[in-house]
Amino acid sequence: MNVATGPIPHDRPRTEGPFQMSSESQPTAAYVHVPFCAHRCGYCDFTLVARRDDLIDDYLRGLELELETLDEQRTVETLFLGGGTPTHLPPDALQRLMTLLHERFELTAGAEFSIEANPAGLSPEKIAVLADAGVNRVSLGAQSFAPDVLTVLERDHSPEEIVRAVETVQTRIDNVAIDLIFGVPGQTIASWEETLQHAIALGVQHVSTYGLTIEKGTAFWSRRRSGTLVPVPDDVERSMYALAMERLPEAGFAQYEISNFARAGFRCRHNETYWRADSYYAFGPGAARYINGRRETNHRSVTTWLKRVLAGESPVADTETLSPEDRAREMAILGLRMTAGLSLSEFKTWTGFALSDLGGEAFDRYLDDGLLEVVEGRLRLTREGRFLADSVVVDFL
Repeated sequence: MNVATGPIPHDRPRTEGPFQMSSESQPTAAYVHVPFCAHRCGYCDFTLVARRDDLIDDYLRGLELELETLDEQRTVETLFLGGGTPTHLPPDALQRLMTLLHERFELTAGAEFSIEANPAGLSPEKIAVLADAGVNRVSLGAQSFAPDVLTVLERDHSPEEIVRAVETVQTRIDNVAIDLIFGVPGQTIASWEETLQHAIALGVQHVSTYGLTIEKGTAFWSRRRSGTLVPVPDDVERSMYALAMERLPEAGFAQYEISNFARAGFRCRHNETYWRADSYYAFGPGAARYINGRRETNHRSVTTWLKRVLAGESPVADTETLSPEDRAREMAILGLRMTAGLSLSEFKTWTGFALSDLGGEAFDRYLDDGLLEVVEGRLRLTREGRFLADSVVVDFL
């Protein structure tokens, strides 16, 4: 079982030739990384600092300086604040952050403005700041409704706090999404089913279900190596994912990507930018931007990022310019994560490469094995293929 974290069918028309974007073409999506958390959970390998609220003022000043690298205010259709825990910021700092963003980004009519949040500490005052600033989508890191699972994950909230957080957000912001994790050591199928039912009953619009991954360098990695943390068997994790693919669509949440389910009209439009392999801005420590085939990644160390931007230096740690073939392969990798898959003809038009040529022997093999299928001219993972998505995509390309 290797389903990993979430990515859109390429339905949007493009008028330019295969990857021939104008040098003046600008992204219509922006991501901002807010690296603060109350504590670091044992499975987390994201760029963050815990119990370092003393750095918040410096961070906001550094972010202001990095945003000033934009020569003018940019118009975007989606703006996403991730972390870390952006809502860990106190209300006055949240207000300063919102002001900075509105100085540099103009949101189009009907734009999606998302923020990640944890249930703990999500006060009405913070929600008021967000709603008044135009935030219209909150993604809540619930992870589970089972107390014992939350304990294993080292979360700092209770199931009751999840319910209160959703209710608090919904007083001002209708579009609420929640993240859930399955495959947690000690978690049972029955417990996972109860968590899914709780999520459905909350009246949220979007649910993401992620199989627990234990990354090198995390506390969980060390505990697994020492034998104090025992992963669930593969067949149990598979059954949990299958249960999500059954229960959530039954309740009106259509699966549109390997890990993501949404009610009609509530897909995450910002994430769809990534899954289309479109360009996007990104700011903050560890943030990776992708513009016209060039990827730049900022330093993951929050203190290094701060030191550089406050000194007027570039925070970029790595850069990469993708060749046309590499861009085509990346588009295939991301697009195949979407349940609608990729149009064979449109992919060739957009990239200049045929999916069958990129896939080579793996293209036919996975079709024969029933892990890939072509339906109405679109190549997509079968339901069985979703269980082995990472292996299929890597081997395919």
